[in-house]
Amino acid sequence: MILQASNCKQQRIYQELMPMQLCHPCLAVYGILLLLCWPFACAHAYASQSRLVPGKPLSPGSVVVSQDGVFALGFFSTDGDGEKRQRHYVGIWYNSIPERTVVWVSNRAAPITTNLSSANLAVTSSSGIVLSDSDGRAVWTTNKSISISASASASTVEAVLDNTDNFILRSLADSAILWQSFDHPTDTLLPGMNLRLSHKTLPLQHLVSWKGQQDPSPGEFSYGADPSNLLRCFAWNGSRPHRRSPVWTSHLYMGGFNESAIYMALHHAGDEVYMSFGMPAGSFVQLVRLEIDYSGKVNILSWQSNMSAWRALYAEPQHECNTYGYCGPYGYCDNTQIVPVCKCLDGFEPRDAKGWISGSFSQGCRPKEVPRCTHGDSFLAFPGMKVPDKFLRVPSRSFDECTEECRSNCSCVAYAYSKMSNIDIDGDDTRCLLWIGDFIDMENNHQGGENLYVRTKRLPPHPP
Repeated sequence: MILQASNCKQQRIYQELMPMQLCHPCLAVYGILLLLCWPFACAHAYASQSRLVPGKPLSPGSVVVSQDGVFALGFFSTDGDGEKRQRHYVGIWYNSIPERTVVWVSNRAAPITTNLSSANLAVTSSSGIVLSDSDGRAVWTTNKSISISASASASTVEAVLDNTDNFILRSLADSAILWQSFDHPTDTLLPGMNLRLSHKTLPLQHLVSWKGQQDPSPGEFSYGADPSNLLRCFAWNGSRPHRRSPVWTSHLYMGGFNESAIYMALHHAGDEVYMSFGMPAGSFVQLVRLEIDYSGKVNILSWQSNMSAWRALYAEPQHECNTYGYCGPYGYCDNTQIVPVCKCLDGFEPRDAKGWISGSFSQGCRPKEVPRCTHGDSFLAFPGMKVPDKFLRVPSRSFDECTEECRSNCSCVAYAYSKMSNIDIDGDDTRCLLWIGDFIDMENNHQGGENLYVRTKRLPPHPP
């Protein structure tokens, strides 16, 4: 639906409100206009159409609301971070909570900086959906040409906001989706959204942070798959890895609270592989989102109605020790400690003992004994590990075959194995990883993680 909102006494909702505040609209019930006041915000509102159609643009002060009332799309403004001139955007936020939380921005790289009075968002025949400033200049467009004749009715095509936060341009003739915001994520991933990790026929998708707390323009940090290997996701600082997520098995378990565990999964859609996330069945959590913030932290947050605030279920990196490669080669971050600390694997020692004591871990660790490769070598299992980066994946191997693949190669120092029960990669549902050379970027965790099998002469291999 489209709602027209008047200004609150406390705040101006669409032109002066900061992104993290919301002036909640009132609801029209059976044609009666009601007034709904939050402790800090109130507004008059009356219902209109539930869609955008050619000839009926969206103007500042109006919003499109999803059918279930959870999400709203409209104009919002910020002062930026320390700038005097306001910048205006069209975005999507949660409509059902008192704290404005923007989850998608159309024109984040091209804000409107002139007077907003005559700006509008319209469905056109030439470019799909177009955002124009008060001078009629197009500042953002879907660039999706659609065929609308001068005599065509307004029902030929429409733009709607669905209950999953997806802003969709579709044909009413055959319900074909011409364009959708889910194909163009900004900094946030929501349940129901997919983030593309492969790039066989379509480009990779990344979440890109805001530039600042009040600046939606593209920031320095991004989150998504490594272009060379979809089994690992990174938070990037520019082109440098900032934080690496655990290597995919069939799913990832995330979150330190049993009642709010997060499950992240891989799945196929056509030729591509996508990542999605959500809560287990029966979870008490109603609103949850994944974001990469302007500081480079990847957060999974849930809305706490009793506190009227977002609660972090998961955040990475939580400590400097969790940033990429912080503990150096063969070092790992021990997250089982109250304060995470760098340690060496069993059988290894710091390369620079004095530096290690003083808190300088970049040189990492080295084997206490010079490794020798013999047919009798065994592998010591380190459980609960985020396995290292820089691995080689060997396809179509059983656990025993993966073990032998490493044992028979004197350059192989470790391996890890998983059966990808819910997903296959190029027709292969096994995941045999080998490490040739130094380890980098390891962690040990309270929960989750997997076995890392390191070459040794001490113990026989353990089954997975």
